[in-house]
Amino acid sequence: MKSIVDGVIKFQQQAFPALSSLFKQLATTQSPTALFITCSDSRVVPELLTQQDPGDIFVIRNAGNIVPSYSSEPGGVTATVEYAVAVLGVTDIVVCGHSDCGAMTAISSCKCLDHLPAVAGWLRHADSAKVVNASRTHISPAARLNSMVRENVIAQLVNIRTHPSVALALEQGRLNLHGWVYDIETGSIVALDGETNSFVPLAEFPQTRAMQAKHSALVA
Repeated sequence: MKSIVDGVIKFQQQAFPALSSLFKQLATTQSPTALFITCSDSRVVPELLTQQDPGDIFVIRNAGNIVPSYSSEPGGVTATVEYAVAVLGVTDIVVCGHSDCGAMTAISSCKCLDHLPAVAGWLRHADSAKVVNASRTHISPAARLNSMVRENVIAQLVNIRTHPSVALALEQGRLNLHGWVYDIETGSIVALDGETNSFVPLAEFPQTRAMQAKHSALVA
């Protein structure tokens, strides 16, 4: 904990004063433009990889960057999605997977999770991606994992469209969906092109979207 406490003190003494005017504005309001849904993995830092300031993005992090389909018993992810879209009015939602994902590794390698019943239950929200990925031939375990990470991003984008607030915003043409995969070693990101259902380098195709309002369809 010492390094964490030292970091807090450094933030208060150095970082905060440099951004004091920004934090004064944020003290009573926020207006993020995007909802960023990614993994809890300690190596994935949304604000760092997107170079955004405090207040710019609304973030959900959980094991496997999962978004359960909407149900009559909504949980924290569902409530956060609803608040981001219906109250904060975000115009973009990014579902971002990443390389070497522990959750996706467990799924792609069929690892026994009997000793982790909560994790096993949570990962069932990726069952559609699991079935699709298992139906394909992969040249190596690494290729199987990489494919699973991408299929999971696609599956979660399908899931999020079942949320009423998202469906309405898409219908009204005020929301875009994005599917990204971040490579930890290289820092590169590939993005899902909803027109071709393929992943392309985001740096080369910055306008890529998985689903653009009601004018483009996400191919699942």
